[in-house]
Amino acid sequence: MKTQAGTCRRAGALITAAAAVGAVVALPGQAVAAEGAIPPYTFDSSAQRIQGAASSSDAVELQTGQTYRDTLKKNGKVYYRVNLDRQNAYVSVVAVPKAGGKVEYGDGFKVSMQDGSGTECGDQQANFSSSEYTRPLAAYARRIVDGDSSTCRRAGAHYVLVERESKASTDDWELEIRYASEPVLKKAGPTELPDVWASGTPGPPAGGPQPRQGGSGVHDATSLTQGEWRSDIRPGQTLFYRVPVDWGQQLFATAELGSSATGDEYIGHALVLSLENPALGHVDENTVSYSGKPSTLALDALRPVAHENRRSYDEATSGMRFAGWYYLSATLNPEMAKEYGDKPVPLTLRVSLRGDAKPGPGYDGDPGQFSVTADDKEAAEKGASGARAAERSDAMRVVAAAGIGSGTVLLLGLGGWTLVARRRAA
Repeated sequence: MKTQAGTCRRAGALITAAAAVGAVVALPGQAVAAEGAIPPYTFDSSAQRIQGAASSSDAVELQTGQTYRDTLKKNGKVYYRVNLDRQNAYVSVVAVPKAGGKVEYGDGFKVSMQDGSGTECGDQQANFSSSEYTRPLAAYARRIVDGDSSTCRRAGAHYVLVERESKASTDDWELEIRYASEPVLKKAGPTELPDVWASGTPGPPAGGPQPRQGGSGVHDATSLTQGEWRSDIRPGQTLFYRVPVDWGQQLFATAELGSSATGDEYIGHALVLSLENPALGHVDENTVSYSGKPSTLALDALRPVAHENRRSYDEATSGMRFAGWYYLSATLNPEMAKEYGDKPVPLTLRVSLRGDAKPGPGYDGDPGQFSVTADDKEAAEKGASGARAAERSDAMRVVAAAGIGSGTVLLLGLGGWTLVARRRAA
């Protein structure tokens, strides 16, 4: 009985340890901002800190599935490396300037991808074109092997160049970098864009506004589905949301600032609403002024998500090139605090999805993030953030591993006790 009691105590300790692992995993991963302060941009907590190189020869290699962080100096220029085979590749950069800083028209950055001969494969610029205050900006570089072009089709090392295009800003910018690959098609699909498509704005979603506060970064963006969603936004704050949009569906989004009872001063570019695609390439943005009355802005009517959209020279059309999570960000002008007080302003987002989901274009491989799954739809219905969904997945893996490990040890312990008991009986 002494041996059995000792085994039971060890088993209890193992079960307690497994429970402790689960408790630790369940703890929230985001720090709570100081009371009264605007939450800073939420970077991916798993991001690896790297340093971009001044020369392509010294560039750090990026891996898919890993998020990276770096710092970009004013007038800076840094290189990263990706090794490509026969796949489409996207490297996105979210630039996060210092909160409260000043910028001028045209300030921004450019990200481009080059092959080993220096040929540019695809680039995008992100600039402050409609505001004089800082906010996160996103853009991507790309290499596409689908289609008839022979440019940038060879396998091997490719280089991603990120460079500042700044005039007024003297602050360093923090960067959040991601690299994603997209399979090619099994066989070529349609290449011509339809001449006629439904561009009329649908009516407002039914059901009335529901509370759903936005996140503080791409990583913890709040999931939305079709509907009317209510948040509170502070002057100088940027809120992030994400919407799953499947093949053949059209996304429509409007933002409304609620009225104020404390003034009627005019604020130009009071709110900026921006849209990025699943690879975090910039698609569209709009801005609206404010004078104490309700003010509404809408993103331009966008084509249905389709593979052939990527052949368009129009950035808004080209950006609607694949299914997946599309990201909305709303930024409130910090000048609002001087005229209307540094307090939350009611923000209403209205999201509409037109059209039924269609089959994908026929990828030669797993589309990964360029698809909409049943779990994505459930997350959108429940309003789960991207960070929480990732933490839940990680937690389940850790708990499963801990359960398997502790269960194995427990079975070994019980087996050993049984063997000893049998020997003593013999």
